[in-house]
Formats: sequence, C-alpha cells, structure tokens
Amino acid sequence: MEALTAAGLARLAGVTDAEIGRLVDLGVLVPREGAAPFLPVDLPKVRLAVACERAGLPMDAIAAAIRAGRLSFAFMEAAPYHRFAAPSDRTCRQVSEDTGIPLDALRESLEAMGFAWTSPDEPIREDELQVVPLIQLAMDSGIIDEAWMARVGRAYAEGLGLAARVENEAYRARFEEPVLTSGLGQREAMERASRLAAEFVPLVDRALTGIYRRQQELVWTEHQVENIEAALEETGALARPERLPAMSFLDLTGYTQLTEERGDQVAAELAAGLAVLVDRSSRPRGGTPVKWLGDGVMLHFRDPAGAVAATLELVDRVPAAGLPPAHVGVAAGPVVVQGGDYFGRTVNLAARVAARAQAGQVLVTGPVAEAPAPAGVSFAELGDLRLKGFAAPVRVLEARRG
Repeated sequence: MEALTAAGLARLAGVTDAEIGRLVDLGVLVPREGAAPFLPVDLPKVRLAVACERAGLPMDAIAAAIRAGRLSFAFMEAAPYHRFAAPSDRTCRQVSEDTGIPLDALRESLEAMGFAWTSPDEPIREDELQVVPLIQLAMDSGIIDEAWMARVGRAYAEGLGLAARVENEAYRARFEEPVLTSGLGQREAMERASRLAAEFVPLVDRALTGIYRRQQELVWTEHQVENIEAALEETGALARPERLPAMSFLDLTGYTQLTEERGDQVAAELAAGLAVLVDRSSRPRGGTPVKWLGDGVMLHFRDPAGAVAATLELVDRVPAAGLPPAHVGVAAGPVVVQGGDYFGRTVNLAARVAARAQAGQVLVTGPVAEAPAPAGVSFAELGDLRLKGFAAPVRVLEARRG
C-alpha cells in the first residue's frame, strides 16, 4: 500500500491537517514509523470518527473507550473495508470536460445513484468514476436522456440500498447480538465480523451479479412475450388455443399490517399455513403454485374450471384457518413458460383483476366464465372495467357458489 503523510491522509479524508493531529493525540489514529506514517486503510477510520463527531458523539469519549479496550478502529484495516473508495486525482469539473457530460447532468446522475455531490472542483471518488462510462454512453447514444438516467440510477441505488440494509439486519440479528450476549465486547465483535466478512463479501458480489442477470432475463423475456402477443393480436393471428390454461393471483387482505403488528415469526407461520392450504386445494384440480409473493401466491391451472373451483375453496378455507381473508383474480388465455417462470398478458391480467377484488371475492375474466364451469358455480356480471396496462375495457365477473 502507498504510504501517506498526515497532509496526504487529510486531503483524502477532506479534513484539515490539524484534525489528523487531534485524532492521533486522542489515540483514534495510530501512526506508524517513518515520514509517511499512514496508509489508505486509515482513511475509513478518519471518516468514521468524523461522522460520529458530526452526529453528536463526543470524540473524547470515543478515545476513552479505545484506551479502555472497549472499542477499536483496528477492524477497519480488514480486507472488506479496502473496497470503499477514496477520492481520485481528478475533479468533477475535469471529468465533465473530458467526457462531454454537462456538469448538471453529471451531478444529477451521481446523486440519483446515491453519491454525495460537494462542488465541481472537489475530487471525484474512484467508485463514481466507475459509473461515469455508463452515464457517458447513455447520453452519447441519445437513447437515455438525463431524466431517464436519473430514474435508472435511483432504481439501482434503492434496490441495492435495500439489499445492504437487510444484510446489515441479518448481521445484527444472527451475529452481533449473539456475540455481545455471550459476553464479548463490541471491539471483539467487530474484529470477528471483519474476518468473517472477508469470506462473505466476494461471494456476495458474485451472487448479486447472478441475481441481477436472472431478473434481467425475466423482465426482458416478459417484454418480448408482450410484444409478440401484441403483434399477433394486431394481425388477428392470436387465436384461442384448444386447451385454455388459467392463471390466478391470491392475496391476503391486511397481511402487511398484521405482520407489522405481530412480527416476523407470525408472518412466517402465516406463510407456512397458506402454503399447506394452497397445495391441498390447487394440486388435485390441476393447479401449481409458481411464485410466492409474501402476502399471496400466483398459480397456474390446466383449465379455468380447476382455477375457479380451487380458489373458491381457498377463500372459504383461509379465514377458517386463522389467516387474513383472501381475494382472488383469475384470467384464462395463452401463457408462455420459460425458465420456470410464467409470462404474458394472461398473467398480468390475473394480477390486475385480483387487485380489484374485495376480501372473500373471486373475480374472473370473460374467457374464464365462458369456459366449462365447475358444478354448482355461477358467475355474476360486474361489467367492463378499466384496468391498468390494458387499453380496452375488460369484462369481469364474480364467481359464486350456487
């Protein structure tokens, strides 16, 4: 690693030389021998200490905890912390001039991606430089403008931010709290965590890439299927198949509020109970649960009659099992299956219809009602409804027993 002087470390951290000296005097920073006694691994220590003080935590008290052995910043020298970026040797203004990205567009895109903007003449971070080529290509191509680049950037930041927060929750619940409960101090807990993270972090990076590519595959395939269906519909070639499959969405009413009130353990128990009921009602009628959605499930059926019979039974059984009431949407039509997932207008239509159902209702589309019905089932017309994502009104009916 490149050795740093106090002035060099101060420049990277965005603080004064005097601030580095104060951290050394307090024992928060421990210099090494030589004229350049610091290393890049000292940078996150400075950032953490300064952030704590700006948040109102007294630096003197932090130093006292370090001297007493209750706290240490040494864990930040572990490999996982080496990945956090340092300032580069280029300013934001220089990057703007070199790439042709207007300063305002560069600022807006970086801020949308979760980076903090200071001023055009401050050094740009190394991790910010990694996303600059994407911003440049997007704008040079003319396909993605500034507004869409910011929207995409926010989606990246929000999705990955959620993943990072849930990771941290898992760390606290499954590692930090048990370690502290066992009697070890915060210092030992953090040092152990750093060693453990060295094994996890590279695998998480690879896993995130794999998960993202899978999600791209699903979204791109769905888009392609919708385009094909639209083209066939325009030419009149989208004929009804001899065997009409059906998709249904079942959601539990008030599930989110209930789990917030009663906790994650209750949520897990509800999900397990719902899974048992869904299997018992759907599989004997040609149904297969294909995707669990937290507060519900998406199912595929060989024919509409099986979908109607199973879901009517489910809306009766679900409350009797102590679960929140269910509401269901069923649609029939072509379904494309690829990679274990289900795509197409029929899938989307079932979800939209389910969203319009009230607790205890099973709502179906016209083709479901026109197919052979299960014994003892009738359909009540609700009229043509406007549903999000569908240009023409959709005929919707309620399935009822008797």
